Amino acid sequence: MTMISAIILAAGESKRMGQPKMVLPWGTTTVLGQVISTFRMAGVDDIVVVVGGAHEKVEKIVLQNGARSVFNTEFANGEMLPSLQCGIRAQSPQAQATLVGLGDQPQVQEGTVRLIRETFELTTSHLIVPSFQMRRGHPWLVHRSLWDELLGMQHPQSPREFLNKHAEEIQYIEVQTPSILADLDTMEEYRQARP
Repeated sequence: MTMISAIILAAGESKRMGQPKMVLPWGTTTVLGQVISTFRMAGVDDIVVVVGGAHEKVEKIVLQNGARSVFNTEFANGEMLPSLQCGIRAQSPQAQATLVGLGDQPQVQEGTVRLIRETFELTTSHLIVPSFQMRRGHPWLVHRSLWDELLGMQHPQSPREFLNKHAEEIQYIEVQTPSILADLDTMEEYRQARP
């Protein structure tokens, strides 16, 4: 069976939230706990969580949920690229592709993650991105053959720039849920979305 891993980006400092959002309650778990659980239920066993801000509290959740953590020493610059590169460097040698997810996206659905995983197993497309009403979302999948390119990128380049460069190669999966676009940046967004 094809091994697909996941990188969950959870290194931010939650400045707009005013407190560490990864550890906020979400149902019977936490925001980050829900994300890890969703990926696991969708059949992803090897999950690397990139930590930075409030890393001791966040790492505790990572361990409680049976995932691995890697520390992004550049977390304070607030850029996504160093976190993604950190996660890629921590990938298992057996992984053929990785899903890139957001730690502050507890609304993401198991069915979406499973659909992306299954699409890769059927097509071996090198880039698979979920789309809702023509807008790209998370998690997206990137094949191992493209990891070196991501690792070679430098500020001010971004993952969005990488996806734009490879726009012709992307296999889009149309989903019927805006959850792939939703994240939690403010306390108001958290209160509105919280189950």
